[in-house]
Parts: sequence; C-alpha cells; structure tokens
Amino acid sequence: MLTKTSSLSRLVAELKKLPGVGERTALRLAFHLLKSPQNLTALADALLEVRSRVRACSTCFAITEDDPCSICSGNRDAGTICVVENSQDLMALERSNAWHGVYHVLEGAISPLAGVGPSDLRIAALLERVGRGGVSEVVIATNFTVEGEATALYLTKALKPLNVKVTRLAHGIPLGSDIEFVDAATVQWALQGRNEL
Repeated sequence: MLTKTSSLSRLVAELKKLPGVGERTALRLAFHLLKSPQNLTALADALLEVRSRVRACSTCFAITEDDPCSICSGNRDAGTICVVENSQDLMALERSNAWHGVYHVLEGAISPLAGVGPSDLRIAALLERVGRGGVSEVVIATNFTVEGEATALYLTKALKPLNVKVTRLAHGIPLGSDIEFVDAATVQWALQGRNEL
C-alpha cells in the first residue's frame, strides 16, 4: 500500500502538478512508467537535459537552447515585432509560416486578480527594444481574454509615444464556420473589425 512518503506517492503528487492531470491520470502514468524502467530512465534523462539546456533568449525571451534563438539570429525582419504572451503562442504562430518578423515573449498577461502587473512581465524590455530604433511595427498577439485585452491596451498606450505603428491580430469568425453557430461576442468582434473589399 502507498504511504504519503513513498517514492511512488511522490511521483504521483508531482505528476498531478501538470496541467490537466488529476489523481487517476497521475496514478496511471506512474504505473505505466514503472512497467518499463527504460521509459522512466528516458523521461528522467529528458527532464534533466531540458533543465540544463533550455533557457530564455536574451533578445526575445522565447525558450531556446541557443542564445540568441534561431529566430533572433536568423534572416528575419527585425523591424517588425510580434508580441505574444508565451512561447507556446510563438510556436503556434511559427507553425502558420505566415510571420516573417521577430517576436517578443511577455511571459504572461496583466491580471490584477492574480497579482500580475506590468512590472511582472517583459514589457520594459520591449519598450527598451523598440526605443533603440529600427522597429517600424509592433503586432500585439496576446490572447483574446480579459487579461490579454488588458495587456494589449496597456501595450498600445505604452508604445504609441515611441512613434511606432501598433497593430492587433484580427479576430472574428473562424474560417469554415457557420455564423449561426458562432457566439455573440465573436460576431460582435467580427463586425467591428470588418474590412473593405
């Protein structure tokens, strides 16, 4: 039987800290790892390697093994910066192959209820980066949540005095959707952001 101090209990407790993993899933994962010791060793090695090798890029703050990251050191348009909340958002934009500029990762969004203010994010570094010159446009690609919108508004006000074009990702009805099944807020955003043809 498992005691609170057993190594298996500790493993289950650590697995439960992962997003979307509850008690039963953590226990199932732990037993799966125990069935195959080589899987457990490979996972432990991968975790240790990530811990020692992965860090934030000193320019854009994306996760990377090289500093500066391959995007910042590559042949990208350094005059256009796309601001995202986290590295997962950056990776999603990169998968689209639609962005050819560089990025700036805020490492979160403004959330007064969670105690996260502008000084807790990489906003000062963004303002410094834009203030050095050579940047023609900043695209704000924060999430379309209350926190993301608050962050976008704050960034817009902070960037305007720097004489740089500030834009926001478009939002509205997803491609392939039927309007009748789209929620009212999304329809409202789509109508407000309509473009001339």
